[in-house]
Amino acid sequence: MDPLTHALSGALLVRASQSPTTLNDATGQTRLPLRLQIIAGFAAAAFPDMDVILRLIDTLTYLNWHQGPTHSLLLLPLWAWMLSWIGARLTRGRHAWPLFMLPVTLGLAAHIAGDVITSYGLMLFAPFSTERFALPLVFVIDPWFSLIIMTGLVASYCFPQSRIPAIVALIILCGYVIVLSTLRQQAIELARDHASRHDVAEPSIQVLPQPLSPFHWKLIVLHDETYYLANVNLSPFAVKPVTAAHAWLVPKMAAAYQPITAISWSTRHQFGNDPEHAALIREAWQVPALKSFRSFAQLPVLENMDHSVQSTCAWFYDLRFQFPELPPSFRYGACRKHDQADWRLVRKRGLFYMD
Repeated sequence: MDPLTHALSGALLVRASQSPTTLNDATGQTRLPLRLQIIAGFAAAAFPDMDVILRLIDTLTYLNWHQGPTHSLLLLPLWAWMLSWIGARLTRGRHAWPLFMLPVTLGLAAHIAGDVITSYGLMLFAPFSTERFALPLVFVIDPWFSLIIMTGLVASYCFPQSRIPAIVALIILCGYVIVLSTLRQQAIELARDHASRHDVAEPSIQVLPQPLSPFHWKLIVLHDETYYLANVNLSPFAVKPVTAAHAWLVPKMAAAYQPITAISWSTRHQFGNDPEHAALIREAWQVPALKSFRSFAQLPVLENMDHSVQSTCAWFYDLRFQFPELPPSFRYGACRKHDQADWRLVRKRGLFYMD
């Protein structure tokens, strides 16, 4: 999820949990002013994405450790204490660090909850496990998700003496997530139906939320190193779109997501379908130079082979980061000069600098 939505979600959760009527809780203990609590929740909800500094090492290090330790449930108390201590220092000791713990913890929890419903996957039990957990429901940038949060915060600003607007926004947000969950289940059933109709035994099925609309989903059925792919629009009002060749990028992207009645499936082989170069491609995929990329890529697929007078390159990407009308993100290749035995890692730029 994008950093701004994360930060705003932390602010909304804190606003929903706190009343502005008193600076003391029910036991008479002093607590932070509401404005400072919201700021703390906002900052804490943005903190986990500080792992972006790993890009200073290299992109693959970042890709393999993004949403890692900073997104861990086990390490959340450590981050909460650290951020609370920083908050106390920034307020020049006017507030003890324990007063920051609740809003900071809520902000961190809001960030983790927001990321676990995207497709990247979180290391929830780092540092003891690098296994990733995800329930893909929301695309990384979802305007509706963000709008619900912002509306709740604006309403809370308009009614400063009540936390009801923030609570209502959270309830609506939960309802939106439930709707997305039903859409995901519908996408899974479509993928299962395709596998059944084509006698695909024991398929591995993944469905991924896509850009531009919560109804857009990518269906992936994997069997014996073959991907069966479809982009679908699950809206009950969807019709088969027609776009001109000179149409803008966004309409052309949207047109790639077909209504249920007109789903178009395609086939991709993980290592291509060229028997002449099959052995070479598999050799390139297994070389030590690609180890980090293999760790990152959950749905790897060959993009193409490059042959020149000097060298040969096999280029790969992850299907999670390929969208209609756009070049894939995070493309890496294993390249070898014809007069050398060793393969080397090469990165190919995508549409965005971060790619």
